[in-house]
Amino acid sequence: MSTPFPFTAVVGMDDLRLALLLNAVSPAVGGVLVRGEKGTAKSTAVRALSALMPEVTAVAGCRFSCDPAAPDPHCPDGPHESAPGVSRPARMVELPVGASEDRLVGALDIERALSEGVKAFEPGLLADAHRGVLYVDEVNLLHDHLVDLLLDAAAMGASYVEREGVSVRHAARFLLVGTMNPEEGELRPQLLDRFGLTVEVAASREPELRVEVVRRRLAYDDDPAGFAARWAGEESALRERIAAARSLLPEVQLGDAALLQIAATCAAFEVDGMRADIVMARTATALAAWAGRTDVRAEDVRQAALLALPHRRRRNPFDAPGLDEEKLDDTLEEFAGEDGGDGDNNPDPDGPDGSGGGGGRPPESGPEGPDAPERDASGQDDTPERPEPRPEPEAGQPQRAGAGEQSAVQAAEPFRTKMLSVPGLGEGAAGRRSRARTEHGRTTGSRRPRGALTKLHLAATVQAAAPHQRARGRSGPGLVVRRDDLRQATREGREGNLVLFVVDASGSMAARQRMSAVKGAVLSLLLDAYQRRDKVGLVTFRGKDAAVALPPTSSVDAAAARLESLPTGGRTPLAAGLLKAHDVLRVERMRDPARRPLLVVVTDGRATGGPDPVALASRAARLLAAEGTASVVVDCESGPVRLGLAGTLATDLEGAAVTLDELRADSIAGLVRDVQGAQGAQGAPGAAHGARGTNGPRRAA
Repeated sequence: MSTPFPFTAVVGMDDLRLALLLNAVSPAVGGVLVRGEKGTAKSTAVRALSALMPEVTAVAGCRFSCDPAAPDPHCPDGPHESAPGVSRPARMVELPVGASEDRLVGALDIERALSEGVKAFEPGLLADAHRGVLYVDEVNLLHDHLVDLLLDAAAMGASYVEREGVSVRHAARFLLVGTMNPEEGELRPQLLDRFGLTVEVAASREPELRVEVVRRRLAYDDDPAGFAARWAGEESALRERIAAARSLLPEVQLGDAALLQIAATCAAFEVDGMRADIVMARTATALAAWAGRTDVRAEDVRQAALLALPHRRRRNPFDAPGLDEEKLDDTLEEFAGEDGGDGDNNPDPDGPDGSGGGGGRPPESGPEGPDAPERDASGQDDTPERPEPRPEPEAGQPQRAGAGEQSAVQAAEPFRTKMLSVPGLGEGAAGRRSRARTEHGRTTGSRRPRGALTKLHLAATVQAAAPHQRARGRSGPGLVVRRDDLRQATREGREGNLVLFVVDASGSMAARQRMSAVKGAVLSLLLDAYQRRDKVGLVTFRGKDAAVALPPTSSVDAAAARLESLPTGGRTPLAAGLLKAHDVLRVERMRDPARRPLLVVVTDGRATGGPDPVALASRAARLLAAEGTASVVVDCESGPVRLGLAGTLATDLEGAAVTLDELRADSIAGLVRDVQGAQGAQGAPGAAHGARGTNGPRRAA
């Protein structure tokens, strides 16, 4: 077994270390979500925590780690009557991004259950993590239904497995830690809310701290065991402090004044529901225990708010997590009571390590320790100063731009859009847009299983076994079932697609402040893509060429940021934009052939520049149509006189055309229309959703 990097040797990262330690003291806090850029030691710090966890005493031979002092009465390996206990280190279990549902919650052998009446259960990762740490790297890339199962188990302290009337329950209490890089996509707000605490991490911009990080990492890589031995004393002291805080936790009193501050803070920041209040209360109590006190003070409430509230204030995926600390201080001061603590954030001299720390700060392990350089005498914080924010321009007003191009404008207010879907039946990753064969959804039929049976179709299995009962010598009431009789249920749900935006940023789009409305429409579609779990990409064309402003990604935030700074000006190389989209889709088909694309072209249909630009654009559109790319053209043309060029483009793409007004979900009666691609153009005209009329392109009506 490899030697983990010592937790106390991690440089900086005070908020991350504190959040992890508070969960080690009180797992009821609800886990930690660590957000940050790549290469910031998120995984290193989490893996290092497992070595600090107290040892676990478990029933010998129990696969579910039951405590011999209080065994789980529902344990599948039970009952455990006066069973001996065995001590072992707390487990650190990692959940891979590509794990299946059965690997997470466990698998029931349906074949043995039907033929032998035996509940043969193979424990999953939730059982392995019981009374330990469950770590999910890149949790934002995990399928939503797995995140739901994971967070349900963490909230209830138990895992339930149900398969066709056969059920198993076992205890699953663990410290849940997830890490993610926001550049790769966000978690839904509902899932964010289920994590107790969230911290943002970033690499220090101080050269001295960066040097120390490199020095320690190189020393560890050269001799892991020797490096860990040099930090053994600090590790042992921190382990003892965690145990002491755990013992003190039941004695901590949460007074009415502190509770009022918690409730007032959550109300002031308008967080949804009551989970934030509960998490703040548990966190403040753990902070007091960590500081060696039995009373919760105002500084504990303040620190708890900084850890528990920022991620709960997001109202849409483009809101950055954060908390107005000035407003927080004003709220705490307004509702400070006589027993609410001194509120001056002075260090507590009574902490178990002598350093105290109002708010329960962890012991400093920046450039300190057995092999650390001298500390800078200035004592300056290593966090770089934030520049003063510039006031945002109003919608339609120009922002600064470089020479030779027109200024970018602010997007108009986003709105709820009609749902656009790819026709046919796909087999892509689970999502909420187009019809697809999935593991979850409504049952549509059955088939013979390929490999292990996961979703039994009971009626089809009984139907397959029934004709053979006499030949198999059936004598009792039970059904004699063989493996050849088993049938897998086929299900239909929804998949996520690759939504590739091709946006016209030429000079014609800047006329009459049109670009503000266009950006608002694209932003609305990006919001829709976020909610439907799509990947998104952005191609823009202006001047002489087209460019990939954002390669396909799960980060809708990144697409919105690129859209906001998009300038306009120059000619309209429409053909170049379509050909660039063709190249992007060709590469993505090789990377992820199961994810079907949806091309959204946002333009007024004009094409200028070069010899015969209209004919070139028409040929490029027909090339995309010939490859079966489902398309929709958002017609941005405005004014009393309209040329209808976007409709002609939609005809060449064999896709649907929709105006900016028609894109709104509440603009017309029909809310859902399929975008007609080449594979959906079979049959008589007008037979499908959004069908082509006799005198023009199909409209998503």
